[in-house]
Amino acid sequence: MTAGALGVGLIMTDTTAPTPVLRYTAFSTDPAGGNPAGVVLDASALDDAAMLAIAAELGYSETAFLTAPPRDLDAEPGRGFTLRFFSPKAEVSFCGHATVATAVALGERIGPGELVFATPAGRVPVSVTEADGGLRAVLTSVEPHTEAVSPEDLAQALAALDWPAGDLDPAFPPRIAYAGARHLVLGAATRARLADLDYDFDRLEALMRRLDLTTVQLVHREGPELFHVRDPFPVGGVVEDPATGAAAAAFGAYARELGLVPDAATLTLRQGEDMGRPGVLTVELRPGDARVRVGGAAVALA
Repeated sequence: MTAGALGVGLIMTDTTAPTPVLRYTAFSTDPAGGNPAGVVLDASALDDAAMLAIAAELGYSETAFLTAPPRDLDAEPGRGFTLRFFSPKAEVSFCGHATVATAVALGERIGPGELVFATPAGRVPVSVTEADGGLRAVLTSVEPHTEAVSPEDLAQALAALDWPAGDLDPAFPPRIAYAGARHLVLGAATRARLADLDYDFDRLEALMRRLDLTTVQLVHREGPELFHVRDPFPVGGVVEDPATGAAAAAFGAYARELGLVPDAATLTLRQGEDMGRPGVLTVELRPGDARVRVGGAAVALA
């Protein structure tokens, strides 16, 4: 098979030999859907500058880089790794879709089962299973939490989005939610409000950098456990992220903490439809466990 048929490309950097880069899309079984991610299965020869250069050249919202695990990582032999994420602009503390893509890529090579990743945000276990003729990965987040957002910062966010305050859903109090990365959660009162996204890139980026946000998680509730979401991602150098696992984990924690869903629930998040890249993220909440599980499929891109 050719490299292209395996979803592999070669990227040149100034400081390294050609680096094999896998290309997968996560949270979809259709290569035209979900969120594309780059995956470098052996980044041991790459420094930070080289990883950033590869991510920038590839142009996806994130690229994942695997190296050997730390000595104290609790994992089965050969199934534990250090995992880092770079957007085209900077390193990211945690990325859900690139984690799912990496786990499926590994599952295709070493078999389904349990994986453990040491990420900048902490230890992230992932289960890889066979499903519908392919592989599915479910990650378990680090310990989540939420915090208030000031009225002044909320006003700046709404101004950058060009959203009147009246377009917010009062059932979804604005909060910053964390499950490996920080996301500002805002509820849209209507599906039409969510679909009409045309924001001030520079203004929102400046606010997000000041608040240390990775994305803004815009949410509209269609049913008790069904949500539509969109994620502006100007700090990563892209207008919008098509399917955002880290934000999905943060939202699950937010929804449970505010009593919007039961302690035990399986939520379905639909994302990317307004971008023409539909994806589906499953968010599982378990009683007695604060961590959030986010799952989905991933397939190689030719």
